[in-house]
Amino acid sequence: AALVKTIQTDTQDAVGAITKYLIQKYDEKYTGRQITLDWAYVNPFSGYLHLQNLKIYEYKTDSVFLAASGLSVHFSLLKLFSHSLQINSATMDNLVAYVIRDHKSMNFQTIIDKFSAGDSTTSTDKKKTPIHVNLGPLKITNAEIHYNDRQVPFVYYIKNANFSTPGKQWNVDTMAFTYSFAAGPTKGSMQGRFNINFKTSDYRLADRIVSLDLKPLEQYAKDLANYGSMRAVLDANLTATGNFHNAEDLNAFGHVALSDFHLGKNPEDDYLSFQHLRLVVTELSPKNNKYILDSISLVHPYVKYERYDHTDNLSTMFAKKWAPGGSGKGDPENVNIIIAIGRYIKSISREFFNSDYKLNYLAISGGELTFNDFSLSEEFSTGLHGLNIVADSINKTRRRVNVFVHSALKPYGNMVIKLSIDPNDSSYYNLNYNIKNIPVSLFNPYTVSFTSFPLDRGTIELNGAWNVLGGNIDSKNHLIIVDPRATKRVRGKDKKWLPLPLIFAFIRERGNVIDYEIPITGSLKNPQFHFRDAIMHLIQNIFVKPATTAYRFEVKNTEKAIEKSTTIKWALMSNALLPSQDKFLSGMAEFVQKNPDASIVVHPYAYTVKEKEYINFFEAKKKYYLFVNHLNAETFTDKDSLSVNNLAIRDSSFLRYLNARVKDNLLFTLQEKCARLVGNEIINSHLKRLNKNRQQIFMDYFRKRSTDNRVKIQDTKSTIPFDGFSYYEIQYKGDIPPELLKA
Repeated sequence: AALVKTIQTDTQDAVGAITKYLIQKYDEKYTGRQITLDWAYVNPFSGYLHLQNLKIYEYKTDSVFLAASGLSVHFSLLKLFSHSLQINSATMDNLVAYVIRDHKSMNFQTIIDKFSAGDSTTSTDKKKTPIHVNLGPLKITNAEIHYNDRQVPFVYYIKNANFSTPGKQWNVDTMAFTYSFAAGPTKGSMQGRFNINFKTSDYRLADRIVSLDLKPLEQYAKDLANYGSMRAVLDANLTATGNFHNAEDLNAFGHVALSDFHLGKNPEDDYLSFQHLRLVVTELSPKNNKYILDSISLVHPYVKYERYDHTDNLSTMFAKKWAPGGSGKGDPENVNIIIAIGRYIKSISREFFNSDYKLNYLAISGGELTFNDFSLSEEFSTGLHGLNIVADSINKTRRRVNVFVHSALKPYGNMVIKLSIDPNDSSYYNLNYNIKNIPVSLFNPYTVSFTSFPLDRGTIELNGAWNVLGGNIDSKNHLIIVDPRATKRVRGKDKKWLPLPLIFAFIRERGNVIDYEIPITGSLKNPQFHFRDAIMHLIQNIFVKPATTAYRFEVKNTEKAIEKSTTIKWALMSNALLPSQDKFLSGMAEFVQKNPDASIVVHPYAYTVKEKEYINFFEAKKKYYLFVNHLNAETFTDKDSLSVNNLAIRDSSFLRYLNARVKDNLLFTLQEKCARLVGNEIINSHLKRLNKNRQQIFMDYFRKRSTDNRVKIQDTKSTIPFDGFSYYEIQYKGDIPPELLKA
């Protein structure tokens, strides 16, 4: 027995040494790759093979393609005599593999080509009995797999990966796998089971994804966009059956959730984002026209749309890539995962509205939509804040589906929309909406650009009801503008002129209100607007309103008395007071002097965003003016300041000067370019000096009468004023001026 054992050991050692020698001698001949290993152990009696520290290198390089600390295989020698290759089990430990894609080719293609070339046989050989391959349990433990797509480029890897399969008999079409792995460069993990029928390409999977960071997909997003950043986290628990050759042959259920999604110019500037999106699927079967969804919930979505002089933020991000010849349409040689996912979702949802769809619950909460228009002489900004959309069960078997929308408007206002729609025919619906408390000063960028007159007072309300039957419209729309008033004209070459105060005199009714009904009839394809009410009100104003002029002036003067006694408005980027304001402050200082018990508290409110924009533009134009006229800051006069102020912000010469000094393809607005030219420190310094000068001018009226100790000015607060101007709010302590008390 000892002699037999010694012979077996010596035989195993000899066979192992010979195996290692043969592998390293004929590796490139049969595989096209260099192969190294520390040692090999072969037991021909039990059919066991072990290769220690196996390494396979890339084609004609010294870079490692595949490495494993150990490869163990149990096989049956006797089966070879019955034309069968029986691998009873195989295990690969600590695998490290590198998969590289360069255009159409993969780095393992040479191995496939090498074996394919060796498979060529003559017609006589084909008549030989085929070898049946049977696979027992296979395992890969603690693997690390790296993937590199050089064309995108995309670099990623997974770690702590474990793969196993119970194997496959030669006469069985189906093979099952279990897998688990963790994301390499980021957080997250995935585990599940997968079955595939190699004959029919049918599959079955049960997959669980936990907090998988999708930040690496940003590499594919950059392949589609000219610039930008993207991130998101994916969680999912899905069970599905389907077929690889037919995307619609799918039956799935489970849930998918995306959280912390951000897509934008950079990590700090989002164009699209949301906190959480969750989709719960009861049954998804495109082939059977079944889309049964339990719920869709979207938490805190954010969308920002910006208009520039000749384009918008979405076009600047995607336009060139999606133009003819751009890579965004998908190069056949370039597999982009984002495009592939998009096409797959499109294919499985194509027949959604023609199917038996059902959605038990839809909710969008805390939404925010921002619209910025930089194509005017100054920025216009508005949007929705706290958008909430709730819909009851959406089901084709129901006669009506109700949708409720509520949101605050930025910076002021509210919106409520109620929609009742036929889920089987969208040309049947009832819509009621109410939008109110919108300041007319919000639209000053437009009124200044197209009329030269800013508005400093007024509130807009819009409400209506639409009843649409079979595409035929019967709607009532009610526009109310309360007390709109235009202030002093703003002059400039880039501003058109319309006599807005005169227009208001004709369109305003008694009580200083614009109140018009605008019905709409016809069809959705050809709506008819009816302006009879507006025309009749205009005629009525011409003949009826003059009779009430005296009363309206009395009301207006009373309102002005109250307003002037409680607020001081400041023109943007100015510390100058109007003659009426000078008279008022002189009177106030005199009142405080004569009434020892009287004192006042002043609350300054600054329209900081707009003040900075005005300072930014002025300082940028000033730099251009000094450059063109060969001046410096010391020789800059008040007359020069007026010339700078009247210079159009889109003056062609100024734009050439600005673009020559600010060269950054990711600065799309004049505001950004001017700020880069001027510098934020200078802008903030000017704003600080402006606020200080305003306080000093205000207090001078009281210092002259030695009553400044009874005037307290609070810290300046930044806000977006309802009337569109920075202002001082005045609170009286003790005695009140008689004029204010009377008013």
